[in-house]
Amino acid sequence: MRAKDLLPHQLPEEIKKGSLNWTVFLISLVATGLLVLWGIIEPKHFGQAVNKALNFFVNYFDWSYLLIVSAFVIFCVWIAVSPFGNLKLGKPDDTPDYSLRSWLAMLFTVGMGIGVYFWGVAEPLYHYTSPPFGSPNSPEAVEIAMRYAFFHWGIHAWAIFAIVGLPIGYFSFKYGLPCTVSAALYPLLKEKTWGIAGKIIDALAIFATLGGIATSTGLAALQINSGLNFLFGIPTTKVIQVIVVIISTLIFTLLAVKGIERGIKVFSEISFYAMLFLLVFILVFGPLKFILQLFTDSIGAYLQNIIRMSFWTDPVKRSGWPGSWTVFYWAWWIAWAPFVGPFFARISKGRTIKEFIIGVLLFPTLFDLIWFSIFGGSGLYFEIFKGGGLAETVKKDVATSIFLVLKYYPLFSLMAVFVIMAAAASFIDSADAATFTAAMLSSNGNMEPSKRLKGLWGVLCGAIAAILIFSGGLKALQTASIVAAFPFMLVMVAMCFAFVKFLFVEGIEEKR
Repeated sequence: MRAKDLLPHQLPEEIKKGSLNWTVFLISLVATGLLVLWGIIEPKHFGQAVNKALNFFVNYFDWSYLLIVSAFVIFCVWIAVSPFGNLKLGKPDDTPDYSLRSWLAMLFTVGMGIGVYFWGVAEPLYHYTSPPFGSPNSPEAVEIAMRYAFFHWGIHAWAIFAIVGLPIGYFSFKYGLPCTVSAALYPLLKEKTWGIAGKIIDALAIFATLGGIATSTGLAALQINSGLNFLFGIPTTKVIQVIVVIISTLIFTLLAVKGIERGIKVFSEISFYAMLFLLVFILVFGPLKFILQLFTDSIGAYLQNIIRMSFWTDPVKRSGWPGSWTVFYWAWWIAWAPFVGPFFARISKGRTIKEFIIGVLLFPTLFDLIWFSIFGGSGLYFEIFKGGGLAETVKKDVATSIFLVLKYYPLFSLMAVFVIMAAAASFIDSADAATFTAAMLSSNGNMEPSKRLKGLWGVLCGAIAAILIFSGGLKALQTASIVAAFPFMLVMVAMCFAFVKFLFVEGIEEKR
């Protein structure tokens, strides 16, 4: 078998033109429209249905999430250290389109968005007062809390994004295949890639994209609404949150229409520098010694226990903790992968496989660990040494967590406004990347999709978020993410097989 036999001899004319793929567009549009219509007509029934779906996946498929995502991590490490790591996403003389600084900023801000603002303080406090095992509110619980926060936001999450982005980038920039999920499966599907099978896969990717970004949009609305309540007494209601969604949708849709260079890249750098400023501020005016000691201790606990955490299902006690936390997170990242992965591929032309894996896995993971050590560490310090009560308040309203911690710092009002703006910028950056990717996937992998198409997907992203907020709040958002993620996880497994199959055949040819 030759490598060229695993690739198309000639692309269909509509693929070459990058024109709108009406089948992919209509399948994803109808599926999305039915979801929105269901939420409008029967919001209570919609919420109940997605909750049943959550219970189904957690009860019967929790093991599959843990096994498969752990395999993704192993795959990424293996391919980076193997001889394949020197291969380039592009032609031999291609150079990166974006500087290292801009590239890393886009990787992190698009990949995580609003999540670290929402959970940076809250998750360690949750695990401290309700650990998966051991005594709550104990010194041991602090270690458990931090190592699980590191675990959920660490290398496993970023491996999921890398698994989707790497083969798409390799086939697109080196061999001219369209920048779509289905194209990365060509070594397995062959000409079926351009048929109904490939179109269903791309439509599924768009549908999962909308589910993932709707989750992010809902979290952003909750976070911003909580900040406005803290500062100006604006009530925390679904109406206010939907207003926030509408305003945010207008902004990120406009930025998506402007494209990567004038929109996403600029907002990524602004968001990243805002994060750096917040980290320095909290570190300088906070419990510096405690944070540095906690960071060091937590790194050790994370590395020491990463294998055990990766496969723990709690089969005897059946507490449901792994399903409620770890499985949810893996599903959340998988729901984001259909848009984060292709976007990572789109901005990584000219990078080697090794550079791509290091950039996607190690840098964002380190930044996440620093963020959780500083913000989560501050929350734990004030909970343990300054009278407590913070954790219970956070459990009542997760979105308030970062503002509750800021109350212990100087310039509260000014910093709270800054956090609202920074969180909004981070979310908007993820949302406009998702909008851009949905348009790219629905136009046969066109790397510069039409402005009209980007605008349409942007509006739909906002509409889904608004419906999900009204139909069940954060719980429904989480559940919708998991439902959209499971079938795409199986597609990701197939992508790994297709990519390895091609690389081995290509490598054998080059040795001859």
